[in-house]
Amino acid sequence: MDELDSAIVRLLQEDARQSNRDIARKVGVAPSTCLERIRLLRKRGVIRGYHADIDLGALNRGVQAIVAAQIRPLTRDVVDAFERSLAQLPEVISVFTIAGSDDFLVHVTAQDIDHLHAFLLERFTSRREMVTFRTSIIYQHHSKQVLDPLPGH
Repeated sequence: MDELDSAIVRLLQEDARQSNRDIARKVGVAPSTCLERIRLLRKRGVIRGYHADIDLGALNRGVQAIVAAQIRPLTRDVVDAFERSLAQLPEVISVFTIAGSDDFLVHVTAQDIDHLHAFLLERFTSRREMVTFRTSIIYQHHSKQVLDPLPGH
C-alpha cells in the first residue's frame, strides 16, 4: 500500500459512509482515481467489508466475557470442529485460536450473569473435547477504530 492507499483506508475507517467525492477531495485526487483505488483495495482484500458499530446493550447483550479454553486431542479435525461449533453460537462474538497454555480465547456475550453461567454450563462443560476453561468478565471494552500500517522491515 502506498501513501494514497493508506490515506483512503484511514478515511474509510473513520467513516465508511462518506462519499467517494468527499474522500477524493480529502486525499487530493480525482473521484475516478479514488473510486479505482477503493475497488483495487477491495479486490486485494485490504478492505474486507463495511460494518456498523452497534451498542451490545441495545442487543440485550449486557454482559461480556473472555473464555480461555483447552481442548484435547489437538488434532486438525477436533480443532476445526470446535471452532466451527463455537462460531455458530449466537452468544459468541469472536473465536481466537492461540498458542500457549490455552488453545482458544472466546469472546462471548449474554443478557446477564445468570444467562452467562447457563451458557457456559450448557455449551462448554458438556463438550467431551473440553479439558478446562476459565472465564473472565469484561467490565469495559475499548478498541481502536482507525489503524495505521506499521513500518516494514
